[in-house]
Amino acid sequence: MSGYSVVGDWGTSRLRLFRVEKAVLAARRDGPGIGALGGAAEAAFADAIAPWLADGPPESITLCGMAGARDGWVEAPYADCPADAALWRQAAMRFDWRGAPVAIMAGLACEGADGIADVMRGEETQIFGAIARDAALGAGRHMIVLPGTHNKWSLVEDGRIAAFRTMPTGELFALLRDRSTLGPKVDVANPIEEAAGFAEGLDRARDGKLLQSLFAARAMRLRQGRSPDWALGYLSGLLIGCEVAEMRGMLGATDSVTLIGDARLSARYAQALDRQGVTTHMLDGDACALAGLGLTEI
Repeated sequence: MSGYSVVGDWGTSRLRLFRVEKAVLAARRDGPGIGALGGAAEAAFADAIAPWLADGPPESITLCGMAGARDGWVEAPYADCPADAALWRQAAMRFDWRGAPVAIMAGLACEGADGIADVMRGEETQIFGAIARDAALGAGRHMIVLPGTHNKWSLVEDGRIAAFRTMPTGELFALLRDRSTLGPKVDVANPIEEAAGFAEGLDRARDGKLLQSLFAARAMRLRQGRSPDWALGYLSGLLIGCEVAEMRGMLGATDSVTLIGDARLSARYAQALDRQGVTTHMLDGDACALAGLGLTEI
């Protein structure tokens, strides 16, 4: 036996794999996301773990996220909400690969009171991992938010994911930045200017008038000399602030939110939520994903 297992979170934009024996001994966080592979997921996975395969095939492989999408490696089902960790694990797609048992975890699906369908893949692993790491999140009602390209606002009740709503704020920001006349199409060069723009965007977002406020990202540069860095920050603050205002109304009033994910992006959401009177607690995304995949340590 090779003595190691592989667990991983395969998103649209990146692949994170971990070699596990008694603890995590190695990691790869620079692999291509599913969105860049055009159906070649299996070959990309084999390339990613090629150095580990030199020691023999892994004893098991467990993957969550877009590995189970329709255009991923092998399509895995969606488990319907409300769902707890046990129901979610039962719905995994299982098969053998080069003699190793593979489990590709299911996604989750729900339908809002307004009849709108929604899905997630990968974020549910982090939520169940957060509950595994902190028993307090498994009792009572909690709002857990996972910032990213497609942000997930998840209502957790007594350890079950009861409902969620996806806000594609990160994707919209990228489109405005790179493919519209509003975004300067540059990387941030002056973080102070960018932070000032972000704060001003949050202020504008308080009234929730997104469309009325968007064009200021261009007009303020043309007429008041604001910098490209300011405009980037302004667009980010405006979009995130309006998202927070909208989602608080859709999922119910709350005075506390748990944020899971990238530290820098989570800090932006914490700032936006604080502006609207909501306290936050931030958890590391990788640690929660590993806990959701069955590891107790990172």
